[in-house]
Amino acid sequence: MTDGVTIGQAAAFADVTVKTIRHYHQHRLIDEPRRDSSGYRRYGSADLLRLIQIRTLAAAGVPLAEIGAILDADPDRFAATLVDVERRLTDRIDDLIARRGTLRRLATGDRALLPDRALALLDRAPDLGFTPDDVTMAREGLVLIKALVPEGFDDYICRIERALDDPQYMSLIKRMWRAAEWEPDDPRADELATAIADHFLAHPALLPIPAGLQARTDSAIRYSLLTHHGQEQKPVWTRLTALIEARLRSSGIDIADQMPID
Repeated sequence: MTDGVTIGQAAAFADVTVKTIRHYHQHRLIDEPRRDSSGYRRYGSADLLRLIQIRTLAAAGVPLAEIGAILDADPDRFAATLVDVERRLTDRIDDLIARRGTLRRLATGDRALLPDRALALLDRAPDLGFTPDDVTMAREGLVLIKALVPEGFDDYICRIERALDDPQYMSLIKRMWRAAEWEPDDPRADELATAIADHFLAHPALLPIPAGLQARTDSAIRYSLLTHHGQEQKPVWTRLTALIEARLRSSGIDIADQMPID
């Protein structure tokens, strides 16, 4: 009777595929047995044990590149290495759980991109008379601010919190949101822009310019990306923004470097 079993039989006994065994050979996790007189490689009991050990460690998440050293280590090192592998697996599990949480939050929109403090402000918006479209655009604007001026995001949130407690300012902002339906040359835009700019001049803490923006060498580009968001669908906002900025600059307020954008 021939000693050992063929690679196909070894694969069946070890509950792996022939391709997997050959993959283990390529990674030098198990030596290829010698061929018998018929030219077939024969796997003995020690080979089967090794295959089962490799399969078990791989199924537990141990990288193939580490399995050989683990199996060849002394008992103490074997145990210590498994503890380290378990720690790394725990870290991966925690990371996957966090990612799953992000996906669940994204199911309700891009709320996962903002911290709870910002989301709390957005949740107040409907009660203040803002429409779902208004809230969506505001949320998108906050996402952009967090990405473009992260160091000034908390300061910007503070400004919004103060603004929500200012009835006159809120009235002006609501008018600006409703003005989105105006034609760009509507004469009411001049009066509204002047009123908003004058309120900013009287209450500079409400200026919607994130802290740290002016300090950046590309402040004009970042500022433009922020202020022009949504203006493609609301052309009158482009004019309102230009009028407000002109009024502020004429009063000595440094908005951002007026650098041309490529």
